[in-house]
Amino acid sequence: MPVVIVEDEKLELTNLSKVMWPEDNITKADFIDYYVRVAPYVLPHLKDRPMVFTRYPDGIYGKAFYQKNIPDYAPEWLRTYDEESFTGGKRKVVRYALIDDMKSLLWAANQASLEMHPWLSRVGTIEYPDFVVFDLDPMENTDFEDARQLALALKKLLDMEGLVGFPKTSGATGIQVYVPIEPRYTYREVRVFAKIFCRVLERTFPEKATTERSIKKRRGKVYLDYLQNIKGKTLIAPYSPRPIAGAPVSAPVTWDELEEGVRPSMFTIRNMPERLQKVGDLFKGVLEVKQRIDRWL
Repeated sequence: MPVVIVEDEKLELTNLSKVMWPEDNITKADFIDYYVRVAPYVLPHLKDRPMVFTRYPDGIYGKAFYQKNIPDYAPEWLRTYDEESFTGGKRKVVRYALIDDMKSLLWAANQASLEMHPWLSRVGTIEYPDFVVFDLDPMENTDFEDARQLALALKKLLDMEGLVGFPKTSGATGIQVYVPIEPRYTYREVRVFAKIFCRVLERTFPEKATTERSIKKRRGKVYLDYLQNIKGKTLIAPYSPRPIAGAPVSAPVTWDELEEGVRPSMFTIRNMPERLQKVGDLFKGVLEVKQRIDRWL
């Protein structure tokens, strides 16, 4: 097993020839190389955020599992964050990994963490998210096109209110819009804000959009999931691959691209590094813009 030196630390890479995406003949080595190439763009979106991973040690068709707690064999140099909770009078501590640098990113990739899910808040302001997220999730008998139309309607609504949002494909069938805010609002306040906008969309497009929590009652509509704005809930990270044939990635896009009709399958492990070199990080504003939402609370 090859051992590489990354940022002065030894990292043992394993099972590099294992095929992760069979139809596309993408191996674990290809997957790790992808993260080497996109690290400058993805790391700012992961830094200081507790991470949840979905691991696929045998590829996208093998058994998968979520991982919050870091494994016992995690390297000593890996930064972590402990989240303490009490349930039924019992104390529980979850030790999350923090992916702040190249070595920790490649360590996670070597764990076959095909999906990376960061928290909405950072460890320094853990109770106060950095953005409001709108997760437009097509249900049965709906598709990306329905989510695209609703995302564009959401943009018009945000424009009317003088707010800026940044869209990205989920990498599957959905679209996620991030509205960056000052980290001064609680998760409850952020959720109230998101609910207001989702309900407006639901009333405007009753045949297409729903905030209904019952899965059976969502059929034929796009679920507007404002409940993603809860502490500890996560969305797929920008540029993270998905365990789907074609190896699509969650891709930040411009509103113009969304208007023109982009498709999730257009952005993959194969072409995302070149796209980033050409257009840069279209999600950069999510980290830089700081908006206030006081008047909705």
